[in-house]
Amino acid sequence: MGPGSSRDPGYWNEEEEQLFVFRPEEHFRRFLDSARLLCMEFPYTENELAERVFDLLRVEKYRTDCYIRPLAYFSDEIIGVRLHNLTPEIAIMSLPFGSYVDDEEGLHITVSSWRRVDDNMIPARGRSRAPTSTRRSPRPMHNARVWRGAGAEPERPYFGRLGGKLLPDRRGVASTPLVTDNILEGITRRTIIQLLRDELGLEVQERPIDRTEIYLADEAFFCGTGVQIAAITRIDHRAVGTGLMGPITGSLRKLYFDVVRGRVRKYRDWCTPVYAPKEAAARK
Repeated sequence: MGPGSSRDPGYWNEEEEQLFVFRPEEHFRRFLDSARLLCMEFPYTENELAERVFDLLRVEKYRTDCYIRPLAYFSDEIIGVRLHNLTPEIAIMSLPFGSYVDDEEGLHITVSSWRRVDDNMIPARGRSRAPTSTRRSPRPMHNARVWRGAGAEPERPYFGRLGGKLLPDRRGVASTPLVTDNILEGITRRTIIQLLRDELGLEVQERPIDRTEIYLADEAFFCGTGVQIAAITRIDHRAVGTGLMGPITGSLRKLYFDVVRGRVRKYRDWCTPVYAPKEAAARK
């Protein structure tokens, strides 16, 4: 069985002929923390696992964006329900990866009737295989002819989704759920908060979000490793703001995609190059 997994993106920079992995050590630190929540201990550091990824990508020789998927699993060929006295292993795969959604500039979403699980049920703080409750959400979303759903918390009015977090902006203030509101401690979320505050000069509040708040947002977007930054233009068949991607979301998307491809010197240390300079030159 494979209860623990993580994700990490690789971004191709055409100008430099270079593939960058975004904040790899932080992704693997979370990967190891997520495994520990499920009683899985490994003798590797986040730096050692990142090096394994670089080795894999050099073999693949990608010249496009890619998706890296480490998986922690128990390799024992037994039947039983437990997490102790088992043998944990790690597998890492990668594949070319384009857009996670069809329309990154105009998503239509709805609030799912299914509730997200609580941290006392499944560790929401760590990255693990998606709980069944979040996988149930897309079916009614498909039937309603919208892209995806935001799932409310049982007690706290947080809205998030499988693959990302929802950040509404209202009157120049962006809001995002607290990390104690049963959300993944997202690396993309942390990146976006810093960019909004330091580069776009926007106030960001970390607090619970009510359902009716998102109906009154001027702009809203999902962020996450897979979805990256995708504008939300309709929620429960209501237009968000003008019904088009807003200026803050548009500016943030442009900045984010420059940052992850190593084009912004200030944040260059977040991006680790895969190919040595001579390898990159040989590809020209």
